[in-house]
Amino acid sequence: MTAPLSVTWPPSLWAATAQPGPVLGALDGDVQTDVVVIGAGFTGLSTAIHLRESGVGVTIVEAAEPGWGASGRNNGQVIPTLAGHDPSAMVKRHGEAGERLNAVLRDSAQYLFDLVRKHDIPAEAEQAGWIQPVHSPGRFKLAEKRVREWSAIGAPVELLDRAATAEMLGSDAWFGGFWNPSGGHINPLALTRGLAEVALKLGTTIYARSPAISMSHANGRWTVKTARGSVTARALVLATNAYTGEFERELAPEIAGEVIPVLSWQMATKPVSDNIAKTVIPGRQAMSDTHRELYFARWDARNRLVTGGAAVLPGDGGVNLRPQIAARLKQLWPQLGDVAFDYVWSGYVGMTPDNLLQPQVPGYPRIHRLGPDGFAWVGCNGRAVALSISLGRELARATQGTAIETLGLPLSEPKPQPFRAIVRRIAPLALPLYRRLDATEI
Repeated sequence: MTAPLSVTWPPSLWAATAQPGPVLGALDGDVQTDVVVIGAGFTGLSTAIHLRESGVGVTIVEAAEPGWGASGRNNGQVIPTLAGHDPSAMVKRHGEAGERLNAVLRDSAQYLFDLVRKHDIPAEAEQAGWIQPVHSPGRFKLAEKRVREWSAIGAPVELLDRAATAEMLGSDAWFGGFWNPSGGHINPLALTRGLAEVALKLGTTIYARSPAISMSHANGRWTVKTARGSVTARALVLATNAYTGEFERELAPEIAGEVIPVLSWQMATKPVSDNIAKTVIPGRQAMSDTHRELYFARWDARNRLVTGGAAVLPGDGGVNLRPQIAARLKQLWPQLGDVAFDYVWSGYVGMTPDNLLQPQVPGYPRIHRLGPDGFAWVGCNGRAVALSISLGRELARATQGTAIETLGLPLSEPKPQPFRAIVRRIAPLALPLYRRLDATEI
């Protein structure tokens, strides 16, 4: 399979504003290390940092450059929950391991911001909180349930009535909600490049433009091969998420087969004047509501409102999506007036639906043991920023022999999606279903 390095992604706001990434060479030859990591996104870089802080040797092989994939293309919201699944659902699914993952999720946003501060990473980090408003009166019950469940395990969540939500968001479009002050937002590409610099300073070796074409285990060692070399190691972490199988279909076919890469569009407005910006999400929280066709927004460091959406047929450069999202913003915040976008870009979200007949139900993360001291995870389902940093820590500990029974890593066997290729092509057709369900009161 030809590596998609020739794919021309639309230029993003993050690429235009993030600091330059490190200059990295490609793998050329055979090297030995203690732990090999495939992928230099949030998970892979976090894993490497935590390993090096423990004195463990680590080498990363990256198919493109740090942040080329989902870690550098997302909206940058730092959200300490999963999409659509509350703590009780995780416990029902995974038992005590689910309880441990809930604790990882609960603390994940705080952990990310603490890591940024610890290493002084220039990630435009704003720990202003994350709010999830409800888009219909009946869905206020969802907010009540989520506050009740997350409060029970120690999360700093608060229930908001309609008036408090309107004050926090500068809009009366919602009917209440809840918020978590530990959340916020970052420039995701700046964070990825900053994590790469930290990993390098700690002694990590990172090879760029070196897609892994195979991985195998024999005689107590893992071997990852690229077109021009190999890395042999005691332990391995596969950290490729939505892009697993995009460069080499046979790298990890069962794991690639359980992820549906769904194209997600991000959009950044032209800079908004200070006097108007202070009336739209005046506290600068990250916001994503209860629509299945998510309504989400956050400010960047230059007073651009960064939002996005989905479309059955978005058109080249999201041309068909622009008027739809512009009208949505004007409806939510009339004070914005006519909206124009400076940047519109896209990338993949790794979805892992449990039932293809119910695409409206988000999936769970899938965490796997690949073999002795070999681990992988996929399935961010749109909530990877905070979770992946904390999972990197957990995966680093797992490769060092920490008992799985003490980590937030509920393991499962890979379960490829039936008819994945077809589902991937028709996934955008679920959008009308989402809109119909969003319009139905609960």
